Amino acid sequence: MEIAPGPLLKMIESPADVKQLSREQLHQLCDELRQYIIDVVSVHGGHFGASLGVVELSVALHYIYNTPYDQLVWDVGHQAYGHKILTGRKDNFSSNRKYNGLSGFPKRSESEYDTFGVGHSSTSISAALGMAIAARHKGENRKSVAVIGDGSMTAGMAFEAMNHAGVTDADMLIILNDNNMSIDPNVGALREYLTDISTSHTYNRLKDDIWKALGKLPVGKKFTRDMASKLEHSVKGFVNKSSNLFEALKLRYFGPIDGHNITKLVDTLQDLKKIPGPKILHIITVKGKGYSLAEKDQTKWHAPGLFDKITGEIYKKTFETKQPPKYQDVFGHTIIELAEKNKNIFGITPAMPSGSSLKFMMEQMPDRAIDVGICEQHAVTLSAGMATQGLKVFCNIYSSFMQRAYDQVVHDVAIQKLPVIFCLDRAGLVGEDGPTHHGAYDIPYFRCIPHMVISAPMNESELRNLMYTAQLETNNHPFVIRYPRGEGVMPDWKTPFEEITIGKGRKLKDGDDIAILTLGHPGNFATTAIRELKTEGLNPAHYDMRFAKPLDEALLHEVFKKYAKVLTVEDGTIVGGMGSAVLEFMAQHNYHATVKMLGIPDRLVEHGSLKELHRECGYDAAGIAQTVREMMKDKVTVGTLLQ
Repeated sequence: MEIAPGPLLKMIESPADVKQLSREQLHQLCDELRQYIIDVVSVHGGHFGASLGVVELSVALHYIYNTPYDQLVWDVGHQAYGHKILTGRKDNFSSNRKYNGLSGFPKRSESEYDTFGVGHSSTSISAALGMAIAARHKGENRKSVAVIGDGSMTAGMAFEAMNHAGVTDADMLIILNDNNMSIDPNVGALREYLTDISTSHTYNRLKDDIWKALGKLPVGKKFTRDMASKLEHSVKGFVNKSSNLFEALKLRYFGPIDGHNITKLVDTLQDLKKIPGPKILHIITVKGKGYSLAEKDQTKWHAPGLFDKITGEIYKKTFETKQPPKYQDVFGHTIIELAEKNKNIFGITPAMPSGSSLKFMMEQMPDRAIDVGICEQHAVTLSAGMATQGLKVFCNIYSSFMQRAYDQVVHDVAIQKLPVIFCLDRAGLVGEDGPTHHGAYDIPYFRCIPHMVISAPMNESELRNLMYTAQLETNNHPFVIRYPRGEGVMPDWKTPFEEITIGKGRKLKDGDDIAILTLGHPGNFATTAIRELKTEGLNPAHYDMRFAKPLDEALLHEVFKKYAKVLTVEDGTIVGGMGSAVLEFMAQHNYHATVKMLGIPDRLVEHGSLKELHRECGYDAAGIAQTVREMMKDKVTVGTLLQ
């Protein structure tokens, strides 16, 4: 289905074309850009509400600033679709998030207008400050602009960057896009603080005076540092006490203004461009602006999938038979079951209650489920503090986001041997979000930490049993449970709890000549591959390792004594992963075998569907079967000759 942009948008190939428009035409461009995003995302999928909320800002920024010479940094990148369309990627935008297509996030290798690759939140201010310092050092008169949401502003890294920016003379602008949402509603004192600013009647009576002062800036004349200083003190006199947080950090604060008023945005950005030094502009927007359903239910419409843009019906897969649940939902319902029996169980997540399904516990047990905002470091150390008091904390963090709290895992949890339970959602390849979100590295970066248990369930029942085991009083170590994004394999998943012996794997099938050792969900791929190989006269054994640390050494002794060929399969990087641990065991015990490792290769894997990426990396069922054939080539050849 071909989707045609509006007549004005059709003519836009770069920001230079935007600059040729009159200010009156900008209103039409915003309408057409918003409609084009709705049209494309409804048919091809992707993030939705965030980009609709910054249509006017995207147009205004490229209208006023000389991009890409002026450096524009988007935080996270969920909201950068308009930016991509305006910067030469309109005709290819339907490939967004598809295999070999455009990335769903700004990406330096994709466009010179993408000045910084972003997939994790709260990096924009640091990056833009670095660019501004570099520009000053090189004597370049380029501007740096960071666009950050109020949700991303809750992260400590954003405050660290503002703290530094305030004591520099870097020429940068921070635009605070305040819509009171990240993916889920924002939490914490900062949300209330920004609400106070935006609703203060006293302040809003004065803000027009501020902009009148700005409107008297001498057009076409040199704006001197002395004049800027006078304006600064004038503006500070207008700003009420609510802005003290930013002023205390020595950031000149302007706003709040309506982020959907393109005329106001253009005038404001034009004025602020003339003011040197670090400054912050606070704009108020609506996530999902222009699509009423997205405005009303912003969490649901963050990334809704394919939908009918007229009726708002979100297309769901239809099945004739009962389907397995998502691993995330199994976690969400199981933690409630466990918490009903164990009063010391708590759940913690950094701003992902919907994605992790902790939302179920937050609804039923609001006093025992906590969303701390986009604060992974805080989430880990908060969990550690609670664990010192005997609480059993399930700290649920996406695998790739867990990388941001590594020091806290080592220093605050592992060294103190605190039994925090880390549930790593989205472990392994995640699909269309691509390399910023793939949970590729958690096994190696946890495996090297003493006192750490690392486990992965092959199915929903195993996830439940690992969660049950982790919260028992007999467990006195940090306990990692990693599981993938998406559906499992058991429609009837709600099985009775059983304790699993820590470090104990299981033999699923005996065999001849070769053994397949799997960790986690890819064990199901191996099961499918083994069925196919059986028709070819091959009979691999299959072992579900369950634990990457500690390894089941008794099981491995059995494997290496019996099989001369071993294949390991995991949904994580093969560098330092479970396969590496098996090779270390083999070397330490002087076994000799041919070992092949399958998993995420030692390179960055781009975006695509899970099936496409598993196939590319060679550890889907077909890839496993083909690897077994290659390892058993002599036997396959002999068998073929005998037929």
